[in-house]
This record gives sequence, structure tokens and C-alpha cells, in this order.
Amino acid sequence: MSAQHIIMNFSLPPNLEDFQVIAHDVIETLPHELSIGLDDLVIEVEDFPDEAVEDELDLDDPYEALALFRSGKEITPGVEKKSGKDDDLLILYRRPILDLWCETCDDLSSIVRQVVIEELARNMGFSDDDVEELVSRHHQGML
Repeated sequence: MSAQHIIMNFSLPPNLEDFQVIAHDVIETLPHELSIGLDDLVIEVEDFPDEAVEDELDLDDPYEALALFRSGKEITPGVEKKSGKDDDLLILYRRPILDLWCETCDDLSSIVRQVVIEELARNMGFSDDDVEELVSRHHQGML
């Protein structure tokens, strides 16, 4: 599998559309164990979580949420649908990710990749050790 790298230089913070491009590139290069069953994954980018998400996740600060995965099988968190073909949804929160980018000075695409892998893996039931191994292995494979 060959990795395609998108080179972006920013004189201004990346906007929502820039994040969409980065996220789609990340999804195309996910580790195999995460990409299974994600053919219909919808990616949205928002600046911050809304109040309902903040309440649901019991956030003290909206900068605490980097991403949120919603299964298309759920009507609301914890309540599954009996039928339906709604797509799975991954929401990335731009401003908290940009804040992390400024704090770490790491490559933005690498940060988005890590956020996506962590969010998807945790929602697929991977252990913390497995998530850490996936992030480490996938990051090394992309360098």
C-alpha cells in the first residue's frame, strides 16, 4: 500500500475544508483492523462540540473533545436501531485539534491521524494498550 501525502502550508489556521481533506487522507490510510466496516463512514468537521455533546460527554471545557464517533446503528447513545442503513459518523473538532497542534508543534496530519485512530479504536472496543500500539505502528508507517 502506498501512502499519499498531502503537503499543506498554512499562513492562516486550516479551515473546516482543509480539515476535511486531511481527515479523508487519514481514512484512506487507516490500519486494516480499523478500516473493516467503515466503507460508509461520514466525516464532519466542526469548530467545537455543541452544548448537547458537551453535556453528554460531561465536558468542563469544549477544548477537551477532539473527536466523536457515532454509530449509524444508534438512535441516541446506547440505544440501537432495529433496522436502518444510517452511516457511521466521525466528527472532528477543529479548534481543540488546532490547540493541540499549537501546544505540541507536531505535524498537523499526524495529530489528526492519531485522533482518528484513537477515537475509532476505542469505539471498536480496542484496549488502551492496543490503541497505543496502533497509533505507534501507524505513525511509524506513515513517516
